Amino acid sequence: MWGAEFKMTARDLFPSLYFIPAIAYYMDGALLFLCFKSLVFRDFSLTKNDLLHLAPLVTYGIFIWTAFYSQSETHRLEMINSESFVYSANYVYMEFFSKGVRAIYAIACVVLISRYSYRLQDTNSNMEKIHISWLRALAIGFLVVMVSETILAGAKIINVFSELSLHQFSNIGLTGYYITFALVNLLVFTAVRYFGAFEQVSGISAVSKPNNEKYLQPELAAEVDLAIREEKIYMDPDITLDTLADALSMMPRDLSTLINRHFGINYYEFINRYRIEEAKRMLESSDYVSTTITDIYLQVGFNSKSVFYTFFKKLEGMTPTQCRQNLTPKSS
Repeated sequence: MWGAEFKMTARDLFPSLYFIPAIAYYMDGALLFLCFKSLVFRDFSLTKNDLLHLAPLVTYGIFIWTAFYSQSETHRLEMINSESFVYSANYVYMEFFSKGVRAIYAIACVVLISRYSYRLQDTNSNMEKIHISWLRALAIGFLVVMVSETILAGAKIINVFSELSLHQFSNIGLTGYYITFALVNLLVFTAVRYFGAFEQVSGISAVSKPNNEKYLQPELAAEVDLAIREEKIYMDPDITLDTLADALSMMPRDLSTLINRHFGINYYEFINRYRIEEAKRMLESSDYVSTTITDIYLQVGFNSKSVFYTFFKKLEGMTPTQCRQNLTPKSS
C-alpha cells in the first residue's frame, strides 16, 4: 500500500491509524469525476444524489471496522505485524472492489469528456479554438492507471487460491505510479496553458426540450434562415450560439432546439453549412477569380483549412480546388 520504510514507521508509531489512509482509494474516483463535471458544466452543483458517491467509502468503513478495529489492540498489532490481514481473502476482495470502483469512475470521466465534446458542437461554430485534448488525455491516462491497478488487484485474488508469483505483476504497480506522476505534471502544465481557452457548457438538464411548440414551426425556421443569410452573421469566425441567439432576439435554448429538431443538425454544422454555401458562391463568381482559396475560407468564417476542406467535400462532393477548376466562372 505504501513504501516499505514509511509503512514500517507508520506501523510502529500509529498502529491504530494504519488503515485510515486507504479511504483515499474509495474517494479519489468520485472526486475526480465530480472535478471533471465542475470543469465542463457551468451550472454544476452538488445535489443529494451525489451522496451516493460515498457508498464505496461507507462499504469500506463497515468492512474495516468489522474485520479490524473491532478486534482487541493486541490482535490488531498481530494482524499488522504479520501482515496476515492484508493478504487475507476478504481484504484482497475489498482491494479489488476499490480499484474496480476507481476504474468505473475513470470510464465515466472519459464518457463525460465525449459528451462535453458533443455539447460543444451545439454551442460553438469554431471548435479549433477550444483545446480539450489535454482534458481527454488526462481522463484516458487515469483510466489506464486504474485499469492496470485493477488487473494487479485481480492477480492478488488469484494468488489467494493458486499461489502465483506476484513479482510477475510488480511492473503493473510500478507503471501505475509512473503514469500517475506523469498525469500530475500533465495537469499542472497543460491547465496553465490551455485553461484560458477552455469553455464550459450547460448541463444536460439545462437544454431540455421546451414546451412552447412555436419554436418547432417551419415559419420560424424560415425567418431564422432569412435573417442569417441577409446579415451574414456566420462570417464571424467566433460566433457562438449565445451570440447568434442574441442577434435573432431568441433564447439560446430555443434556438438550439430549433436547429436540432427542425434542421436535424447541431449548431456547429448549422453555421458551417452557411459558410460553405458562401464559399462556393465566391468560388463560382468571376469577382473572386484572383482571390485565393485560403482568403475565401478565412472570409467566410473558417479558421482551419482542414475543417473547411472536410466540410466542403462532405456537402458538395468535391474539394474547393475541384469546384474552382470544374465550374465555369460566372459573375456574382
